[in-house]
Order: sequence, then structure tokens, then C-alpha cells
Amino acid sequence: MANLKEIRNRIVSVNSTKQITSAMKMVSAAKLRKAQDAVVQMRPYSNKMQEIISNISAGLDSMDGAFSDQRTVENVLIVGITSNRGLCGGFNNNVIKSAIKLAETTYKDSNVTVLPIGKKFKDAVKKTSFSLSPIFKADTEKIWDDLTFENTSIIAEEIMSLFIERKVDKVVLVYNQFKNAAVQILQNEQFLPVLPPEVNETSSSNTVDYIYEPEKKAILDELIPKSLKTQLFKALLDSMASEHGARMTAMHKATDNANDLINDLKLVYNKARQASITNEILEIVAGAESLK
Repeated sequence: MANLKEIRNRIVSVNSTKQITSAMKMVSAAKLRKAQDAVVQMRPYSNKMQEIISNISAGLDSMDGAFSDQRTVENVLIVGITSNRGLCGGFNNNVIKSAIKLAETTYKDSNVTVLPIGKKFKDAVKKTSFSLSPIFKADTEKIWDDLTFENTSIIAEEIMSLFIERKVDKVVLVYNQFKNAAVQILQNEQFLPVLPPEVNETSSSNTVDYIYEPEKKAILDELIPKSLKTQLFKALLDSMASEHGARMTAMHKATDNANDLINDLKLVYNKARQASITNEILEIVAGAESLK
């Protein structure tokens, strides 16, 4: 059994760790509220834009366009969205494992290039055989320092230019979608080419035949790039909210574990102290008996 001084030092150390985890939990909770409000406000806009595109596309014979080109998948770009920092449970590892699994199974016969958005994903990919996208001018790690639609548009435009220039045939987003502070839903979402709208009996019956000016195809050519930028921005907002939620949950559990460990150490300390006092009493009694 450790001596009393060692146990006291460990209690002080665990208590210091508890104060750090508790502070990080409160900081993440404050940031989560702002990030959650941002993604909740973005989702209706993104969904409505998709609805408009689907409504316009329903009246066309096909979705011909630069961003709808369905071709043989030879080159795949996987965009993995993680954070720059850790201490958020399995938030980053889930994205990394999903992206690697996607490359090794679904696209094992294709040439896979990886675009990391976030330091954690970039560091993980360096340890694998997959190649990083070398032609990106934007510093994707710094996007988290100032997450705005304008900064996101720079990354989205470069991804779209890769697709138009036929350097990649398919783009997939891998990220955590925010559900609540404790739950994040891992998403493997096709970014390019743009998928045609799903047509069923309900949607076709509810489609209204509008008169468009300019023509439908011109509107689609204008809306689809904006929709793609919005889609990427929404994924980044989801990832940011998920990161703060995961970190808050992880730090909450760490604080609880620290409390449990402190209670166990205090129990061990009290037992050791009681045993020490008992030994001292026995020594005093034995000394008194020897003097008689």
C-alpha cells in the first residue's frame, strides 16, 4: 500500500485534472449553444434550396450540366471533416475510420485522394498510403478559426473546379451530423456529381407547373453551385456543433470519473491513516508494558 504522502499527492493531482476538465466542459457548453443555433438556422435554408432545385428539375427531361455529369468513377476525392483539437471522445476517430474504410472497400478499385479539413484528419492520413490533395491553395485547417460562408466558398469552388476539369469523378463528404449534445450521426454524403431528384407519386402529384424566367436550365446552372457551397457550409456547421457537443460530453464524463477516483483515493487514504494510527497506539502500548 502506498504511503500517506503519495496518496495525498495523487488526490491533489486528480483534483487539479478535475478542475481542468470541468472548465473545458463549461467552455464547450457555451460554444455549443452558438454553434447549435447556427446549424439549426442553416438547415431550413439548405433544405428549401434543395426543394427548389428538385421542383425545377422535375420538369426537365434530364439534369444535364457540368455538376451532374455521371461518369465512370476512376478518381475519387474523399473530404474528411474533423477538428484541429482532440479531447472530444470518438468524434475524430469515427470520421477517420469511416473515410479509410470507404477508401479501402467501396472505392478500392479507384484512385482515392483525400482532402482533410481539420488537423486531426490530416495527421491520420499521413500515416496511411492515401495521397493528400496537393493542389488546394486554401489552408483547410484555418477554416475553423473563422468559419464563414465566404471562406467555405473558397474550398467549395476548388472542389467544383476539380470535378469540372475531370481531375476527380466523384466527391464524398465524411463528417459528423449534429443531433444533440450527446449524439452525432456519422455521414457519408455524396457531394459531386449532383444526384438527380427522387421522383415518386407523391412528389410528382404535388409539383406545381410554374412559368420560369429565365428558363429552368439557366436557373439550375445558377442555383446548383450555390447549393453545393451551402451543402459544404452546412456540413462544416454540423461538424463544429458536433465537436463542441462531443467535447462537452467527454469532459463531463472525465469530471465524473475524477470525482469517483478522488472518493476512492480518500477511502484508501483514510484506511491507510487509520492503520498508521493503530500501529502507533500498539507501539505506545507495547512500550508502556515493557516499562512495567
